[in-house]
Amino acid sequence: QVRLVESGGGLVQAGGSLRLSCLASGIRFSENLVEWFRQAPGKEREMVARITRGSSRNYANSVKGRFTIDRDNAENTVYLQMKVLKPEDTAVYYCHTRDWRGEYWGQGTQVTVAS
Repeated sequence: QVRLVESGGGLVQAGGSLRLSCLASGIRFSENLVEWFRQAPGKEREMVARITRGSSRNYANSVKGRFTIDRDNAENTVYLQMKVLKPEDTAVYYCHTRDWRGEYWGQGTQVTVAS
């Protein structure tokens, strides 16, 4: 079974940093596209960062230059390094991936940025 488990969320001051982790089981991140999404109250879920099998990366304009997605194949973990955090980054952050069997979501981890 595929399982994605996010961790690393919490409360941080504006301008601070936080590192989120997404640990996968039952699927190899090295062979699949992995994305971070976030959803703030009253807003649609949006893609924040993406890393492809070929390790190309894409970011939402709102986080470009501040967030970095990375992958540790040995640990089968994808990270989202968030820096210079802003109150508008406050949201539940979700890990997402897909393979030939389907698509998968983690449970989400809350990130709260204090102004």
